[in-house]
Amino acid sequence: MTMYHDYRHMSLSQISKAAFKAHALEIFRRVQETGEPVLITDRGRPVLRLEPYYGEDDAVLASLRGSVIRYYEPTEPVGEDAWESLR
Repeated sequence: MTMYHDYRHMSLSQISKAAFKAHALEIFRRVQETGEPVLITDRGRPVLRLEPYYGEDDAVLASLRGSVIRYYEPTEPVGEDAWESLR
C-alpha cells in the first residue's frame, strides 16, 4: 500500500531534507508558482533556502550606464589640473 501525502495544504516555508527529497519536483513547482521561498532543514537546523530566480534587472544596469569614466589614453601622464584633490 502506497501512502501519498499532499503537501499543497501545508505551509512550505520550512521542510525537512527527507520530505524535500521525496517531493522535490512538487516543491520546485510550488515555489515557482507562488514565489514563496522554502527553508530546508536538517534535524531542525536551516541548511538551504529555495527561492525563485528572477534574473538580472535591466533597470539596475541602465542606471549605471554613463557613470563610468572612459580613459582614451590611460598610459599618458595626468596633469596637475586633472587631480580633484588638488582643487
